[in-house]
Amino acid sequence: MIYIVEDDASIRELEQYALQTNNFQVQGFEDGSSFWSAVRRSVPELVILDVMLPDEDGYQILGRLREDAATRQVPVIMVTAKTSEIDVVKGLDKGADDYLCKPFGIMEFISRVKAVLRRVQSADPAPAALRFGAIELNDLTRTVTVEGETVELTFKEYALLHFFLEHPEEVLARERIMKAVWDTDDLLESRTIDMHVRTLRQKLGEAGESIRTVRKVGYKLSARGTEGTDET
Repeated sequence: MIYIVEDDASIRELEQYALQTNNFQVQGFEDGSSFWSAVRRSVPELVILDVMLPDEDGYQILGRLREDAATRQVPVIMVTAKTSEIDVVKGLDKGADDYLCKPFGIMEFISRVKAVLRRVQSADPAPAALRFGAIELNDLTRTVTVEGETVELTFKEYALLHFFLEHPEEVLARERIMKAVWDTDDLLESRTIDMHVRTLRQKLGEAGESIRTVRKVGYKLSARGTEGTDET
């Protein structure tokens, strides 16, 4: 079941029709209140979430979904008229799996929905806990600690750290990081990696020095310095 949260009835009905003609089961909601009532009855497979809503905005709803263990893993596609990079980054940082800006084509809409569901269904189960030096990440509680002290990370910072911890002592090219964490090959957006690595290092303190910049390539989580790296 796919839930659509969209206050514009014409857009909501168009999205519902497009999904139903592609053999998806769909329910539509015009506000956060009716959406949450449905979630309490049954957790959906995917949420199509508008940002501008009459009660809670989409970012608030997304935050609540990611905080609740019952809905934490539900994929979310944000749909909004906002097109600035900061709006896209904000949605992705809070845990959106994809982002569509209005106006969009129905073929693209269906393609994005199928792609997100395909990624979720094919994902291999990850180990519950990952460690590297003083850093520990626990997927069951979705927490990160350094020397036992909790570190608060955004959704994408968490995903980025998770990817580094899965590949210790391995040089990770920018293309590979973008595909794994942001699901895009667009290196025009690679400065997003730099921004997230910078804040991640700051939040991890001294342990963040393990995330090393490999000049002209990407990054590496390493306990030792390597030739050809540029520590920034």
